[in-house]
This record gives sequence, C-alpha cells and structure tokens, in this order.
Amino acid sequence: MTFSPAEAEACQRLVEMAWEEDLGPQQDPFTGHAADVTSQKLIPPDRQGQAVFVARAAGVVAGLPALELALSTVNTPLLKFQPLVEDGARVQLGDRLATVTGLAQFILLAERIALNFLQHLSGVATLTRRFVDAVAGLPCQILDTRKTIPGWRRLEKYAVRCGGGHNHRMGLYDAVLIKDSHLALLGVGKEAFQAVAAMHEGILPVPLEIEVEALEQLDWALGWRPEIILLDNMAPELLREAVRRRNEKAPKVLLEASGGITLETVRAVTETGVDRISVGALTHSAPALDIALDYLDCKLESYHA
Repeated sequence: MTFSPAEAEACQRLVEMAWEEDLGPQQDPFTGHAADVTSQKLIPPDRQGQAVFVARAAGVVAGLPALELALSTVNTPLLKFQPLVEDGARVQLGDRLATVTGLAQFILLAERIALNFLQHLSGVATLTRRFVDAVAGLPCQILDTRKTIPGWRRLEKYAVRCGGGHNHRMGLYDAVLIKDSHLALLGVGKEAFQAVAAMHEGILPVPLEIEVEALEQLDWALGWRPEIILLDNMAPELLREAVRRRNEKAPKVLLEASGGITLETVRAVTETGVDRISVGALTHSAPALDIALDYLDCKLESYHA
C-alpha cells in the first residue's frame, strides 16, 4: 500500500510541522538549514552514515511513505531512502524495514521525526490487525471512527487499512449519522420523524446511518430503511435479537455494533451476526510499535533519539 494524493498532502503538512517543532528558529550560517546543535558539534560535516529501521517487536508496518517524505526535504538533502518491506506487511522482531544512507548529520537530524511517524502508524496498523485476526472466518468488517488525533486523521485511517480494517466516514461531510444526541435535541416525536424522512429522501447525496440504543428504536429505524443502523452499547443477546428483526423486516440494512468492544469481546460480538464493528480504540488507544534506527557504519549501534 502507499499514500493517495490526499494522504501524501496531509503527511507533507505534518512533516513540515514536525520540522518546525524540532529545529526551531535557528539557522546554520553555512548551510542555511535549521540547526541540530548537538550533531553539528559532534559529527564531522562530511561523515557518511548508513542506518536501518528495525522492528523491535512483531507487528504490521504502516507509514513508510511518511519516512520518504521526512527524509527528502530541504532539511535533509541527498539522503537516500530504500524500503525493504511494504506497508501492510507483517514483521517479526529483528526484521529490517528500510535503510537510509547519506551524510550522518542529516540522518541524525531526521531520525526522531521519521520514527515518530513510523512507530505511531505501525501501532495503529498492528492493533487493527489484532482485531481483524480476532474475527477471522466471520463475515464482519472492523472499522475505525473519527476518534483521531487532529491533523492525523487521513494517515491514521490509512494505517487502519494497512492492518486489514475498513474506514468509517472521514468527517462530518461524507455521511449522515443520526446519533442519539441529534434525536435528544429534536425530541422523539414529529420533528425527529420529519428530519429523518428528509435525510432518507436524499437531500444529501451521502449514506444514511441511524444510531439506536434499544430494540424499540431499532424497529423505528428499520422502517426508514437506512443503509446502516448503528447498535450502540448493546449486549450480545440484544445484538442477536436485533439481527433477527433486521433479517425479518429489512434484510438489506447493514447492522453495525459499537461501544466498548475489546479484543476479548469482539469475536462474541461478531458471532451475533452483525455486519460491521466500529472500534475507536484502533486510533485513539493504539500503542506505538517499537521500531529503532540502528547505525551500521559507526559506533552508534542501537542509538535511540
């Protein structure tokens, strides 16, 4: 897998912000580049270096295109980046993911920025793969949510796909999701029915999803035949009954379970017969995958910035 144009653009903005954070306002008087005051004092400017990104734990790789962007900016001229695996690949402890060669000062300059992208996105992909593996053999999709770090949404959703998951709506603009908060503000009465009817009649050319918390609400939602009904925080026995009613009344409507679903419970939820499971933890709680940058041609082996 690789970035779409929109994902590459989002990553470029993040890379630029990362450089601003790391290098600050100082400019090297000889090169015009922002300063890494440590490396410039310790490492000769003509010293060549070679380093390899190495997995320190098993997982799924995501973010190699971000490395290429981080290692090919005006701040890191002439660095050569070579991926050794593809995004979406499963890796084991000790596997080499990519190499970078060039002036050692510039490799040191980019190390932490590159690792931040790769570790975080690989962590999202790895956690997603664990959920996907937990429901293997059952016809159910694992989806992300909008619970993402501001600015990182496109890249985190890309990482979810690298892990075998699927993307929910990108934002508020590309799907209608009528939540309990909308209905609470409208009141479960005439206004709510009129609002849902308007959505159903195609005023907005996007998919319609309705969230319900009880079987009585499910019966009401099934009457509108939305593309998807979100079953929020329902116990497995209620999910099974919801599937039975859906199959009886509106078999084309997809059912999506959500709310507090963990790796320990996701298979039991899937076995109820729902079509989709959305998990906010894929993005908001994924631990970074342990990845290091090891220097091969000097005495900085296993150095961690």
